[in-house]
Amino acid sequence: MPALGNNSTSPRITWRSPSYSHILAVVSNPMYAGAYAFGKTEVRTIVIDGQARKSDGHQKPMEQWTVLIKDHHPGYITWEQFERNQLILSENTYMESRMGRKSGRGGGSLLAGLLRCGRCGRMMGVHYSGHDGKTPSFRCRAQTNYGLKGCPIFHGWRADQAISSELLKALEGPAVEAALEASQRVAQQDTAWREALALELEQAEYEARLAQRRYEAVDPDNRLVASELETRWNSALARVRELQVKTEKSESITRAAPVVDKEALLALAEDLAALWNAPATDMKLKQRIARILIQEIVVSFDEKTSEIVLIIHWNGGRHSELRVRKNKTGHHNRTTKAEAIDVIRRMSSRYPDDQIAATLNRLGFRTAFDLTWTTLRIQTLRHRFDLPACNSSQCPPAMLTLEQAAERLRTNRKTVRRLIEKKILPATQIVPGAPWEISEESVQSSAVMEAIKRMATHPRPRTENREGQESLFSTV
Repeated sequence: MPALGNNSTSPRITWRSPSYSHILAVVSNPMYAGAYAFGKTEVRTIVIDGQARKSDGHQKPMEQWTVLIKDHHPGYITWEQFERNQLILSENTYMESRMGRKSGRGGGSLLAGLLRCGRCGRMMGVHYSGHDGKTPSFRCRAQTNYGLKGCPIFHGWRADQAISSELLKALEGPAVEAALEASQRVAQQDTAWREALALELEQAEYEARLAQRRYEAVDPDNRLVASELETRWNSALARVRELQVKTEKSESITRAAPVVDKEALLALAEDLAALWNAPATDMKLKQRIARILIQEIVVSFDEKTSEIVLIIHWNGGRHSELRVRKNKTGHHNRTTKAEAIDVIRRMSSRYPDDQIAATLNRLGFRTAFDLTWTTLRIQTLRHRFDLPACNSSQCPPAMLTLEQAAERLRTNRKTVRRLIEKKILPATQIVPGAPWEISEESVQSSAVMEAIKRMATHPRPRTENREGQESLFSTV
């Protein structure tokens, strides 16, 4: 930081290493953005032991400043950038009693820094526990700091899952299409603005040439008129240079703008749930996405229904209510999903444990400890819920699987799947993703045999892939 020397006759600048407080004082000063401000602090008086005590230096909100003159002098940044920087600074301040939401700093919860108590209005703090230190629980700061009772306290894993589902709905295909349409409209507006800018530049160049001709046509001895015309010519040239700079900037922005592949983006939106729930996805990135869409979430309890009521305030002014069942005493998030248990219950009497495990893994279900399913884990869960077993010698007469039907028809699995999709070959599944069940009579039917002959005579053309890449979509 520069500092003036003590010698009044020859002032000099001494450079010093900047400190945190100096940098913060610069970026939080309105003068940095070209504004003049006065009356940013106030004096407060409180009564202690019957005596009035005054203290000064208390910061006032910007709308209560005594004087604020924007564009008072040339600034290093614009006023919009200054306000955005103040918002970022306030969200990054965790150790002071601020009432605003906080920025995403990672951790195990998506909602850290977003929840506000619906009873007292304070932001809610997060605490992590469990053997891995990633199980979140939320507590109002009024209870933590002041010992007040009645504000919400709850485990946050169900609320995290519920808000994640709402975010994925907001980011699904139709929302992406709406965003793409909006971006196209913005691009059209940019094109119209650039065309208007080109016309304005053309008009400015014409006025500059006109001013030049008028200056060259004046009598040099008439200095007063010549001086005025020269001033107008210089102003016209300055206007031309200003518009040329704007045109060059607009062209550079257009060249730097990435080309958006609509089909790839829509395909990504379809797979967003898998990407969002992947263990390798950074929580800090998900928190940043949540803060782009959500301003804050107000939390309250419904004692009658034992539910957590989440009022989501979306960026843009919309609000929605979400209710999450409150955990009962002794309940935790280390439980197998009810959907996975239902699949095991429906398949246990007809399929061996290895096929049940393969089906659950194919459907994306995990165990209570976020592990893949194995034969031993299926056996353990069956014993716990007293479900029947199906060994290879004890299973009821099974119908043909997809592979067995393909072997009987002397074709491949893809052809059999096409026959099923066209409803030529009747087939069923206990649950989507389970092995197909095909009867022997259906395989030997005349309709299936004729369809196989037609496919052999007229094979389906293969889709060419560019540069040997595999297609993203199934050709079946």
